Amino acid sequence: MSSIKRLPDAEFEVMKVIWRNPSPITTMQIVDKLDKDKKWKPQTVLTMLVRLVEKKFLTSGKNGRERNYTPVINESDYMQVETGDFMSRYSGNSVGSLIKTMYDGKDISDSDLADLKSWLKDQEE
Repeated sequence: MSSIKRLPDAEFEVMKVIWRNPSPITTMQIVDKLDKDKKWKPQTVLTMLVRLVEKKFLTSGKNGRERNYTPVINESDYMQVETGDFMSRYSGNSVGSLIKTMYDGKDISDSDLADLKSWLKDQEE
């Protein structure tokens, strides 16, 4: 898993659509499900899909005239890479420092704190 590289934001947006839909998914299904505010042209999406295949995030195959894509890397594995990268760059790999910064900024709700306390309690057991 350590060989997984961080994706640019646009490619990550495409991968989120792929991860959250049944596989395989077609090019047109991906284009239809992407955020309409982006107003990406199909050719732009196709270019990103080719890059994702080259980076080995996806496999691609043809079914008639339609190209299908299947994820090779699952969302959970990728999010571990993203989280680890974020932690090392912004909080010195300290979960406590990250949580303190978020809480001091009031970015953590009471329900989030309760979830965190519950998770910590489960980890102690």
